[in-house]
Amino acid sequence: MTDPTPRIREIGPEEFHRVWPIFRAVVSGGDVFAPGPDTTFEDARRFWTAPPARAFVAERGDLVVGSFMLRPNQPGLGDHVANAGYIVAPEARGRGIAEAMCRHSLATARDAGFTAIQFNYVVATNESAVRLWRKCGFEIVGRVPDAFRHQRLGPVDVLVMWRRLVPDPGP
Repeated sequence: MTDPTPRIREIGPEEFHRVWPIFRAVVSGGDVFAPGPDTTFEDARRFWTAPPARAFVAERGDLVVGSFMLRPNQPGLGDHVANAGYIVAPEARGRGIAEAMCRHSLATARDAGFTAIQFNYVVATNESAVRLWRKCGFEIVGRVPDAFRHQRLGPVDVLVMWRRLVPDPGP
């Protein structure tokens, strides 16, 4: 059973301190996210909020329960495809927060003029994330063998996942 949809709003770098405990908890496991457990607050804030990235929080009341960032996947000729990253507080997992943030990011990306979203680095052993992204319309378009150094399992594959945001304009 999921809780009611969280309130999602955009934040600036000055509010990243509210996201930091979740970011630190997620990276400390060394099992689902590329930034290492030794990532500093300043490095994390820059990664999550520095332009052209836009950062968002999911809140239940005054409590931040998740966050996502959205940015162009590549500069220049690749800036029509978005990239995003999502984190959820450990105590709030399994309550629909990641799905709410993903759906919000799809609408936000579409409104910003992106034509697709590409996840470059989904750890293949993060089965709940892979299931959720597929439920949200993403498909696996690539696999990179042994690209992630999982804290417990050693080298594991990384998936590239992609989803179109606008109808195909045709030839």
